[in-house]
Amino acid sequence: MAQVGSISAQTEILSHVLSLVEAFRAFDSDNDGSITVAELGGIMGSLGYNPSEQEVREMMQKGDTDNNGLLSMEEFLEMNTKDLQIGSLGNLLKSAFETLKGDEDEALTVDELFQVMGSLGFHLTREDCQSIVASMDGDGDGAVSFEDFQLIVTSLL
Repeated sequence: MAQVGSISAQTEILSHVLSLVEAFRAFDSDNDGSITVAELGGIMGSLGYNPSEQEVREMMQKGDTDNNGLLSMEEFLEMNTKDLQIGSLGNLLKSAFETLKGDEDEALTVDELFQVMGSLGFHLTREDCQSIVASMDGDGDGAVSFEDFQLIVTSLL
């Protein structure tokens, strides 16, 4: 088991968050960026939980901060990551995000992440950066869209 705060432990947490994003996208059947109570039940089942219908409704009420009867991706991630301790990797990704923020039309590549993290004084290997980018790369093009990067980073903080 990885030590708390180690890159390995933090990468496991990032992987968990990314699996939440993938599950959300899979169950957002109409791709409108929000899920219903029924879709939430499906997500929970896919993540290995078996909540009752009442428990799912209670989760929805707790997570639905804008009270519109739906969970947005942001609300879903907040609900499922608020107790995670991402540690220094989260702070470094936030710094990388801030550095790249002006480049909203571009996608984040392995080389860019490697360079930005290095310039911030944290020397991930190219393999570490490749793993991070691959896990966030929704369309498999080898880069992370600004929207995906923003969603992941803000959910970690």
